[in-house]
Amino acid sequence: MSFLKRLKEKFSTQQSEESSEKFKSGLEKTRNSFSFKVNDLLKRFRKVDEEFFEELEEILIGADVGVHTVLDIIDQLKDVARTKNIQNPMDLRSAITEKLAEMLQKEESDNKLNIQTDGMTVILFVGVNGVGKTTTIGKLAHQLKNEGKKVILAAGDTFRAGAIDQLEVWGERAGVDVIKHHEGADPAAVIYDSIQAAKSRKADVLLCDTAGRLQNKVNLMNELSKVKRVIEREIPGAPHEVLLVVDATTGQNAMNQAKTFGQSTDVTGLVLTKLDGTAKGGIVLAIRHELDIPVKFVGLGEKIDDLQEFDADQFVYGLFAGTEEEGAE
Repeated sequence: MSFLKRLKEKFSTQQSEESSEKFKSGLEKTRNSFSFKVNDLLKRFRKVDEEFFEELEEILIGADVGVHTVLDIIDQLKDVARTKNIQNPMDLRSAITEKLAEMLQKEESDNKLNIQTDGMTVILFVGVNGVGKTTTIGKLAHQLKNEGKKVILAAGDTFRAGAIDQLEVWGERAGVDVIKHHEGADPAAVIYDSIQAAKSRKADVLLCDTAGRLQNKVNLMNELSKVKRVIEREIPGAPHEVLLVVDATTGQNAMNQAKTFGQSTDVTGLVLTKLDGTAKGGIVLAIRHELDIPVKFVGLGEKIDDLQEFDADQFVYGLFAGTEEEGAE
């Protein structure tokens, strides 16, 4: 049985079907540009040769998978073809999907949020302005509250006009408290007060918003380091997650942001927003493989419940869904 058919079987339960449908519809643009090109390539070529791999390389690079990642994928596929003596490109199809899934999820627990079973969980969100950071916090607050957790939001972005108001709107929508100061206040002081409030209100999870732009990059990174030190001092072992939010539609810019923030803030996971709005969803692979940062969530739409916990198999199935029948022809 092919890897894709195994995935289809795996997601045949009602709950899994709902989740896989979200990935399928959210990845439609990438699927239409990337997966169908791969399928067309497999059908056009009569044998697996150097020319075949060169065209596959071009398709992967066109989907923003990233040059280093593409070269690694191609090398691994060449090894598979050599080892299994694969001559027909269609026989390589399952290996392609399997390698992508392996690359996205190196360990079973990679993509799970580090929620504390004993004591409060503190999650720090970082990222430039405009990537959907505040929206992501609101959607995650909604999710966690629905799971029965007491959630508090910290309005740590005191620099962007309207950021505090935006977080308050999301707090109301999710039905959770927001701790805030005035615009222009010291972000570290906001986070300190939020921690004290969360402790006194016996919160399970504290979600901390942060600034996305100051006068320059050095100032921003210094500010984030200061916020992180306050959290570490007040709650040993925290923050339990530092989630970098990036806009998937910006492609390689998202990769550059991941590199910059990763160097300064010990990023533990990624949230890729607006994945439904890009044909270059391959950036997920590039960031995961080249920077070794696990993807925790992906944004697959505008609704409050469209923030999905990342699942490598769901992602790959969503990427190739509907092409397996064509591939079997």
